[in-house]
Amino acid sequence: MPFSDEDLLPPVKNIIDTKVGPMVARDGGHIELLAIKEGRVFVQLQGACVGCGSSGTTLKFVVEKELQEAIHPELVIVNVPIGMEDKLEEF
Repeated sequence: MPFSDEDLLPPVKNIIDTKVGPMVARDGGHIELLAIKEGRVFVQLQGACVGCGSSGTTLKFVVEKELQEAIHPELVIVNVPIGMEDKLEEF
């Protein structure tokens, strides 16, 4: 990965806040950026996304695809379940 995690933070946050977040919100959900570590983007789906059968598809084909196309093709999205925010190293 040619970018540091600190370099990735502003563009990833911008895409989540301006593109992905509003799409998720239209269906009653919310996406929060938790951290970026070694090119892995840790997010948490909240609201109506919790327990939704389409949440995995949303992460892979909307969030990850958008970030890979806009920033770098090796970015990986990791959904962190509620209550596991302090255990990112387990994912």
